[in-house]
Amino acid sequence: MPMVTVKVIEGVFTQQQKQEMIHKITETMVEIEGENLRPVTWVLVEEVRSGEWGIGGNGLTTADVHALQAQPAAAAVG
Repeated sequence: MPMVTVKVIEGVFTQQQKQEMIHKITETMVEIEGENLRPVTWVLVEEVRSGEWGIGGNGLTTADVHALQAQPAAAAVG
């Protein structure tokens, strides 16, 4: 019985976006494991408080993630 845990910083994703994550992750697991595991595939979205998530020794806040979301996507390296 697969259980997938997704951790996100609070206030970044809407309830609708979190539901979409759950749906798409479940679909991906079913593609890998087979349809029989759909009823027992668990997806847990956990929110971590702003500033309690660190990258490279620095705390990451909700505002930091929103600023990243506003930036243009990086060009693919080929």
